[in-house]
Amino acid sequence: MDFNYLYIPIGVPTFHLESAGAEFEKSIELLKNIDSAFKVPDEMLLSIDKLNAFTADKNPDLVIVQNITFANGAYIAEVLRRFDCPVLLWTLREPVIDGGRLRLNSLTGAYSAANVLHSFDRPFEYIFGAPTEDNVKAKIASTVRAARVKKAMKSLNILQVGHTPQGFGFGRALDMEMMTTFGATLNSIEARELIDKAKTFTDDDVKPYLDDAKNRITGLDEIKEKNVLDFARLYKAYDEYVKANNIGALSSRCWPDFFTAFGTPVCSVLAMLGDLGVAAACEADTYGALTMYISQFLTGKPAFFGDPVSMDENENTITFWHCGTAACSLAREDTGACAGVHCNRKIGPTLEFGCKPSQHATIFRIGKKADGTFRFFICKGEALDKPQQFFGTSIVIKTENNAADIVNGSVKAGWEPHFAVAMDNIADELKALANFLNIEVEEF
Repeated sequence: MDFNYLYIPIGVPTFHLESAGAEFEKSIELLKNIDSAFKVPDEMLLSIDKLNAFTADKNPDLVIVQNITFANGAYIAEVLRRFDCPVLLWTLREPVIDGGRLRLNSLTGAYSAANVLHSFDRPFEYIFGAPTEDNVKAKIASTVRAARVKKAMKSLNILQVGHTPQGFGFGRALDMEMMTTFGATLNSIEARELIDKAKTFTDDDVKPYLDDAKNRITGLDEIKEKNVLDFARLYKAYDEYVKANNIGALSSRCWPDFFTAFGTPVCSVLAMLGDLGVAAACEADTYGALTMYISQFLTGKPAFFGDPVSMDENENTITFWHCGTAACSLAREDTGACAGVHCNRKIGPTLEFGCKPSQHATIFRIGKKADGTFRFFICKGEALDKPQQFFGTSIVIKTENNAADIVNGSVKAGWEPHFAVAMDNIADELKALANFLNIEVEEF
């Protein structure tokens, strides 16, 4: 995905240009270290004319507007007039405080710019500090990643396979709502279409898929041969549809259709897709699939998807579980991804394992309030080195804040019962993304 970043250092020539120039050079070095693709001017933009000349032929996906010195509101107004993209406003720290001349006056300029941004009703991210400060680098890097997710969703195709079961309506998505809020395109098909397609494949047709699965999953030989072959047929049907239609995330109906109409669960197919880079949620939870996609985009790893099923106040942990759909790469190294049968239906193959530990993890959910507006659930923690907790796949998260408060607060706030667990700390990126999308954040 091509992504265009623009560094816009605005100011006026009546301040201490030697100090400003030094900050200008250090800022460029910082930005180039974050991503060499940053477009930067050859000089500080100390007039409206220079600003317009630099931005005239640009089409950025993110602009970093820095008050290299004070600049009045006309500068940022020109930027907003030209570009409709995420903005990070950067204030420089005064380089010297010695009772003498005010060198930059960047902070007053930031107030002027923010006032205009507010008048334009444009959400923006903000950072105060010198280009040598770690928090500045971290903020810019997380904002860059959030802006990249926002752009990626504009070309994202999400597939909704079948309808949510009765009582699971929280996962249903509308195509226009998906596009206007997140920019993604929602496609819908019936589960029977993929089931019928799977039924047409011969044993020879699905041999490469079966071989791939055996390389990822142990114990498939202990599952009924017909079920294993039918799983491979489903795997081929889903994989071919995903590739033919450029699907980046999908939600799939699972029970009861795949047990009753096909005789084999789809759980392990969704796990396979996760390892192939396609975020895949069960129980037709489409906003769960989008939650997984964002998590995966930001971490570069599959996200765990499941229900909060247990809480231990003494350990300060919350356990997340599902019937057996987690990507094989999430499995503990001492067990690997094992094949089993569904805990309720006793039909396989499903996945059976506890997840590997991760020093940093983020519990995330795109949810809805009672009035239909969106909100983000964000909670930081650590994935502990714990074995499989129940039949299916599970992960135990030691939360940064009090686990009992998180459970009590999120239940009372009416959060959906499905969450993604991202295998890294992506809280700052998610907060920036929510800001860019005008979505409320609830941190736990």
